Amino acid sequence: MYYLLILAVAVERLVELIVSKRNAAWAFAHGGREFGRRHYPVMVVIHAGLLIGCVVEVWALDRPFLPWLGWPMLALAVASQVLRWWCITTLGRRWNTLVIVVPDQPLVATGPYRYSWLHHPNYLVVVIEGIALPLVHTAWITALCFTVANALLLRVRIRVENEALGYSAPRA
Repeated sequence: MYYLLILAVAVERLVELIVSKRNAAWAFAHGGREFGRRHYPVMVVIHAGLLIGCVVEVWALDRPFLPWLGWPMLALAVASQVLRWWCITTLGRRWNTLVIVVPDQPLVATGPYRYSWLHHPNYLVVVIEGIALPLVHTAWITALCFTVANALLLRVRIRVENEALGYSAPRA
């Protein structure tokens, strides 16, 4: 069943990429400017590595399902998907896996973006998922490696995004 969960997340990621590509086309057609392209391939590798690591570690190291850990982590993994799509639907056409800013568009201040203390709720979702998804089946090495790699990536990604959003119009 765990492998089906990972497959479902992989399919969800493909859906995200389709939405992202469509939204990127819209953004560029409306004068969107891309920022920070250099870190994007690293992000793709880290996120693909999470899914691959979940499968390989559980299979190769015969990781058990421990109900006391697995069920709460499954609940967090499912919750992270719900929160991710809340972020995606709130941003609408402006959501993207790339950092693209469309001029003269105010920052979104609704949904999970209405909290001034949480500028990047989707990245919180990624952190939660990166810990929870592997730990559903005790793949702690994958959880640890992804968390460290993702933290290093987010230091760059959030800086790039903050600079890009500074280029954008003020919050509505």
